[in-house]
Parts: sequence; structure tokens; C-alpha cells
Amino acid sequence: MKTAKEEVRDLLEKLPDDASLDDIQYHIYVCQKIQKGLDAAERGDLISQEEAERRMARWLETSGAPRFRRLSRLTPAPPERQSR
Repeated sequence: MKTAKEEVRDLLEKLPDDASLDDIQYHIYVCQKIQKGLDAAERGDLISQEEAERRMARWLETSGAPRFRRLSRLTPAPPERQSR
């Protein structure tokens, strides 16, 4: 397993030479979040699609954002948009 310092060195090697400190911080942040998610998945600490949708709907209601409707690939387009 790599140390945090080794992970950052690897990341720096992948970034362009003109990357700003903000760019570097952002990439470190994203890598940490991805690793946190992978670790949670490995532990089985997951939620179902239905639970994720329920949480998102609740969050949208409390944030004042417009409601969304579930889109499905199986739902046909409205008649005026169907190709003839």
C-alpha cells in the first residue's frame, strides 16, 4: 500500500507542469473522495438505488429545487417527439 506522500507524488507526475495549487488541491480532494467511496463499497457500506432516490427527493424538497421525475429508457417519448 502506498503512503499518502507517494500517492501525492504520483498525482503530481500526472498533472501538467502549469497546474495551479487550486488544481492540485482539487485533484487530491477528488482522489480522497473516490478512495473513501471504494473503501465503503469494500466494507459493504452501501445504500440501494431506491434509498438514494428517496434521499435525493427529500434533499430537493428541502433545498427548494424543482421536483424531478424519474426517467426511464423504457418510457416512450411523448407523441409529438416520436419519430415517424
